[in-house]
Amino acid sequence: MLTSLSNAPIADTPMTYTTNTTMTELARDIRAARRVLVTTHQKPDGDAMGSVLAVMRACAAVGVEASGWVVDPCEGNLRAFEGATKVEHVNPRAPTLPVGEFDLAIVVDTGAWAQLEVLTPWLKANASRVIGFDHHARGDDVAARRIVDMNCGSCTALLVQLVDALGVDLSYGADARGRNSIAEALYMGLATDTGWFRFPNARAAEYALASRLLAAGVDKNAMYQQLEQSSRAERVQLQARALMSMEMLQGGRFVFMTLRASDFTETGALLEETAGIVNIPMEISCVRASVLVVEDTAAGIIKLSFRSKPADASGAFVDVNELAARFGGGGHVHAAGGKQKGSLEEVAARIRAAL
Repeated sequence: MLTSLSNAPIADTPMTYTTNTTMTELARDIRAARRVLVTTHQKPDGDAMGSVLAVMRACAAVGVEASGWVVDPCEGNLRAFEGATKVEHVNPRAPTLPVGEFDLAIVVDTGAWAQLEVLTPWLKANASRVIGFDHHARGDDVAARRIVDMNCGSCTALLVQLVDALGVDLSYGADARGRNSIAEALYMGLATDTGWFRFPNARAAEYALASRLLAAGVDKNAMYQQLEQSSRAERVQLQARALMSMEMLQGGRFVFMTLRASDFTETGALLEETAGIVNIPMEISCVRASVLVVEDTAAGIIKLSFRSKPADASGAFVDVNELAARFGGGGHVHAAGGKQKGSLEEVAARIRAAL
């Protein structure tokens, strides 16, 4: 989800964010590189981490040294899939920048400066070397050359085209248990970004890709258990707090939830453990969209998550990408996010008015 930071809702004036090169050209340049840096948005989700790992492993397969650079927080459930692929995890409150020469910088699953705040100085200093792979509708001039395809259900669904252009086997990197392959990283992004193939972005192409990745040796049952059934008790307690705050607005069409700093302190839950909470109220039949507002006092911001259902029988739906754009964010039609400055009460009031 693409986000930016502001004090109040801002106008939606995105740049023209489209593909400006070919996959063949980017694959050629990656093959010609000696050392590349691979990064993604801060607080990576399954698609972001899967994308980083897939590109790093594909680079290794063609003899290119790849350094992964991820700005935390990052859930332990995701880090479990790194295996032998060494990823540098950066503390955003005490950040370090990459050292040494890189022929290319590869940015995956985002094209927004606001999501790359820690690395922005380094990326701008190396602007001509930055290439991007993204499937979001909005972005900035992060990558001099980029492939953007909003029709892909995940960034990893886009990256499989890069792997194919590099001529690399999807099972590359697999250990004796079939773990740590390119296919596993690609499937992690595909499965999580489609909600395990429940969301509207799980179409025929995504199912076909899933079949191909499973044939390459992915253990989907083990992955599901690791990602979805290995939570701490504190996370479940945090979910309960969010549900207790639930407000039904506009005759039940919208659900509005909040998580205060005190909810994290009292449950012992972590900020990165909010993933997926915004989806829970979507189980209610009358609900068309869900919003979660999270107070992050350490960063001094309010984090926003938006979700909506696909069109109903009348063809109507809530475009949360457009809604999030009013709050300095964006993402997808049915899944988006944003950030705001101000108190939780102030931000909540603005969002209720927008709803």
